[in-house]
Amino acid sequence: MIMLLIEKGKRRLTAFSSSGDVLLRCPVALGKSPVGHKRAEGDGRTPEGDYFICLKRDTGRFGCALGVSYPSLADAKQAVQEGRLETSLLPLFEAAEKEQKRPPWGTCLGGEIYIHGGGMERDWTAGCVALADADMQALYPMCQTGDAVRIIP
Repeated sequence: MIMLLIEKGKRRLTAFSSSGDVLLRCPVALGKSPVGHKRAEGDGRTPEGDYFICLKRDTGRFGCALGVSYPSLADAKQAVQEGRLETSLLPLFEAAEKEQKRPPWGTCLGGEIYIHGGGMERDWTAGCVALADADMQALYPMCQTGDAVRIIP
């Protein structure tokens, strides 16, 4: 198991081994509106919080990709408190977190947040974390579903 730390302010991803050794450190690009926590589909923000890798894709628009478990149960509970999400959806988020599966991605909170290639020269994604293609090729084989992802401001 590894842990990915994404520091939005530093535009940096660090992959740590279970013993705390740095396995990879690389620059990243974020969503088009990177400041603040993602709250809704289409806001262009990259989420902040504790997540996990919920899926791995070998191929896609930007090559291989790691799915991030946004929105988390905590994100869903906050949205319910604010009246932005139906309470009846909470069991779906609870099950996804408990089973370390992909959470519902079709809600008003958005989803389909990935760590992927495509370049990191500027903030350009819809909320994903983009790496240089070579860095993504190095990161992808290190990661497994269930690995921790922490995204901080």
